[in-house]
Amino acid sequence: MKTIVLLFCLSLSCSIATQAQFKEISYADGNQKLTGLGLLPKKTNADKSGILILPAWKGIDNHAKETAQQLADLGYYTFVADIYGEGNYPKNTKEAGERAGFYKKNIDKYQTRIRLALEQLINQGANPNKIVIIGFCFGGTGALEAARANFPVAGVVSFHGGLGKDSAREVKEIKNKILVCHGADDFYVPHDEVMAFQKEMHDAKADYQMISYANSVHAFTNPEAGNDNATGAAYNKKAAERSWQHFLLFLKEAF
Repeated sequence: MKTIVLLFCLSLSCSIATQAQFKEISYADGNQKLTGLGLLPKKTNADKSGILILPAWKGIDNHAKETAQQLADLGYYTFVADIYGEGNYPKNTKEAGERAGFYKKNIDKYQTRIRLALEQLINQGANPNKIVIIGFCFGGTGALEAARANFPVAGVVSFHGGLGKDSAREVKEIKNKILVCHGADDFYVPHDEVMAFQKEMHDAKADYQMISYANSVHAFTNPEAGNDNATGAAYNKKAAERSWQHFLLFLKEAF
């Protein structure tokens, strides 16, 4: 019995040892302290490419961390951004909606938080000329806002993110490559919003791709979202796997 336990512990230790370890990285936006998660790959890609991950509306979650781990395993430098800052992390969905809503209305502040996180990714050693920003849900909205601001990155990817933009805002030419992975049945992003976004991309002369996944709603990449589409947010294994492959293809092109 002792031998079995010992072998299990050794196996577990080896498994943990083969994975890169997250490092909490403190930075700031003025007086607001931010704490993101950096992850260095065990084996770095030759071009030292990096991925900035913008989490969903509740802040840094398991899904964002698991995605960072997968990308680090593929050789990418990764950094999970802290958008809200210490003392402002949502305790429930009501607070998450309020916090996310603030940044959606104050896009310049959202863009500032993303830019600060981008700096941390570069500080880790990522090649500043080989970076892609990705985001989930609220983070997907942030990724698109980075493109609208023409951040100096190779591309941006939105997974089930909001697509809307205040019609009063000027449509400027977008130079970033864009991939939008969208749930075809996502009623949080109505058809009119999809049409307006596509028109915006056309007017902005953007190099964009938008892929809609059947029978998928909001949060379709997150295994913790449940499986009831009627709630508006649910995991869809097939859509998650397909969007991941489309994402990897996008990275190959972007880098």
